[in-house]
Amino acid sequence: MIARSKALSLLIAAALVAACGGATPTPSIAQSTQVAQLPASAPQAINTQRRTAITEAVAKVAPTVVTVQTEVVQKVQASPFDFFFGGQQGQQQVQSGIGSGFIVREDGVIITNAHVVSGATKMSVALPDGTTYPAKVLGIDELNDLAVLKVDAKKLPVAKLGTSRGLVIGEWAIAIGNPYGFVLGNTEPAVTAGVISGTGRNLTARSEGSGVYVDMIQTDAAINPGNSGGPLVNALGEVIGVNSSIYSPSGGSVGLGFAIPIDRARRVAEDLLAHGKVRRPWIGVKTEFPQTNTMERQSLNGGAKVRTVVDGSPAAKAGIQAGDILVRSRERALRNAYDWEAELLELRVDDQVPLTLKRGSRELTVTVRIADLPEVSAQKVSVLKEIELISLTPAIRSERGIRRTAGALVATISPRVSDELGIQTGDLIFQVNNSPVADAPQAAKMLEYLSGRGPIRMWIERGGQAYWTDFQIGR
Repeated sequence: MIARSKALSLLIAAALVAACGGATPTPSIAQSTQVAQLPASAPQAINTQRRTAITEAVAKVAPTVVTVQTEVVQKVQASPFDFFFGGQQGQQQVQSGIGSGFIVREDGVIITNAHVVSGATKMSVALPDGTTYPAKVLGIDELNDLAVLKVDAKKLPVAKLGTSRGLVIGEWAIAIGNPYGFVLGNTEPAVTAGVISGTGRNLTARSEGSGVYVDMIQTDAAINPGNSGGPLVNALGEVIGVNSSIYSPSGGSVGLGFAIPIDRARRVAEDLLAHGKVRRPWIGVKTEFPQTNTMERQSLNGGAKVRTVVDGSPAAKAGIQAGDILVRSRERALRNAYDWEAELLELRVDDQVPLTLKRGSRELTVTVRIADLPEVSAQKVSVLKEIELISLTPAIRSERGIRRTAGALVATISPRVSDELGIQTGDLIFQVNNSPVADAPQAAKMLEYLSGRGPIRMWIERGGQAYWTDFQIGR
């Protein structure tokens, strides 16, 4: 199970009470002094001996680590009994969440995980000394599971960002964060230490949400609920990753923690700060992912096999064909399709990238210009001021794996309308009532015309399956 550390468990409080209940009373300062008659110079000597690379690194980074507390308002489905006993037909409840983050600019810019703040209606950030600020999201990237927050403060301590390239297997790795949040009763971050267990790890078992966890840093430093978004630090006190997920059969740390490389986090944060969103690199190929629980494991080191190429895409213009095997991009060797997904996360739109591929017994090198996703440049149609639709094109259809050949893709939608209409970003509207939808303008006209005229049944494709939703639009 891939679990992202977000939940808050009161069982820890009970465990702490049980653990402390039968303990021998701690000696007072006076008692300790009588037992240990040490020379005056000894405390300084002990202090020097106890300082290590780990304690020095923690001293540098810990002041920059913050606790992120969120509130999410959720609708609660009414019980059938509510209708008989006069209860409300739907209620709201507030769910609290806890995560970590670290300061990257002294004016209050903070990096954390997207899943820590996703859907939050209210959030605050607490510094290690307990000072708390309201926070707002400057940008969020669900795919990379990263978000940038801002608090209204000045001259805050800033974490030094290192690099995730050239990490040495076995070197020290220090995870800093606030596991279990305020259950522990204070806001000072907790520290766990271990080593870099591996690099370039691809988590083939997907966790909930839309994050893609490829090319990750693996560590055995304990990462627990609440650590998400905190920094993974090297022995020099430099941030090398953003703690993000764990692999665990129980939900607790078993020494299999994963962090997003800081080089990727830095690029994403720069895009979010500059544009409020991340430009998604695209060349127009689909690759074959090996089935890791079968004999296809043998193909995990055989390159990324191209399954389809979109007509007119950058890949097609560069001469890439279905059946080609991508083996290198820039300086990165591509062992499998997961490596290609990781490389895409590192590329920038408009880059000219050399790709080495195998075609039969030949090895070729082509240059591909990295483009935006097709829907970025597609014309958008606004509907009811809170929905943007895009006409389905062959490129969008191929990229998203959509079965139908015509319709209107939901590009953006407000949370309120998404909840009320039962549709979400990425859905394809292919029929409204009994009328097929050819494109976005037609869908917009249909919905505008039917506003205030009674029930509407909308048919959508989501994940290759057809669904319908009934609703009414008031004038």
